[in-house]
Amino acid sequence: MKLQQLRYLVEVARQGLNVSEAAEKLHTSQPGISKQIRLLEDELGIQVFIRNGKRVVSVSEPGKEVLKIAERILREAQNLKRVGDEFSRESEGALTIATTHTQARYALPQVIAEFVRRHPKVRLSLKQGSPTQICEMVVAGEADFAIATEGIELYKELAMLPCCKWNRSVVVPNGHPLSQLDRPLTLADIAAYPVITYDFAFAGRSKINKAFAEAGLSPNVVLTAIDTDVIKTYVALGLGVGIIASMAFEPERDDKLTAIDAAHLFLPSTTKIGIRKDAYLRGFAYTFIELFAPHLHRREVDAALLAHDPHADHDD
Repeated sequence: MKLQQLRYLVEVARQGLNVSEAAEKLHTSQPGISKQIRLLEDELGIQVFIRNGKRVVSVSEPGKEVLKIAERILREAQNLKRVGDEFSRESEGALTIATTHTQARYALPQVIAEFVRRHPKVRLSLKQGSPTQICEMVVAGEADFAIATEGIELYKELAMLPCCKWNRSVVVPNGHPLSQLDRPLTLADIAAYPVITYDFAFAGRSKINKAFAEAGLSPNVVLTAIDTDVIKTYVALGLGVGIIASMAFEPERDDKLTAIDAAHLFLPSTTKIGIRKDAYLRGFAYTFIELFAPHLHRREVDAALLAHDPHADHDD
């Protein structure tokens, strides 16, 4: 049994049982993958994949258990490599962060700048996507951790660490009637205009929907986007009023817009970090986490991971 065979097995499953796509992903040949998987099946004495001719059509029941174990073995092999790197190349390595556009664009720049200053030899990679996409990157081992507001709690493989709370502002073109109010903004004021805001899966959109629903209001959402800059662009064009994360308004850059605080209208949202429960983090990964969330020191992160580790020794 070889680790390479396990990699082939897992990648075929990840690619929806498409051996050709698995071969392309792993930069090898389709016949080579098929041969190694059959050799592994012969060694195990079971059929992992059910085939129709040469085509893989499903995973057998014992195959499902094999895949779970294979994924765990591959993760632990990667952890072993990280342990070695931690002590042999303390200041070098790679760190991959998976996050949403709002976090990448507005919450992380200063953190990343400071991290690069402290760890110039670490290759930092920033992957963007929806909350579902970035969580799946971490689950699949394609990223070290995810940073998002939504979605992390849906993945049992991830430990979730709360980082910081934030709320929203309403943005309107300069001179808009809402910017002239001499009283606090209300949900009814917002609902009187077309609304532009985040796609449902992004940036605490569920809190926005809940606030309007509890007030008995149905806002006319004319446009949704995953990118705050897109929302602000269309607000500036007069298509509607925008509801965005307050951190995403930059007065100097957004000089055609006026921001109105709406924290009193919506429940706050919490940005969270999601880490695989069985992850081994390099020292510089802890540095990044603490730069982003100063209250999350190494001991707090380790305690959160330990609490989720079924193999750990817990004190009574």
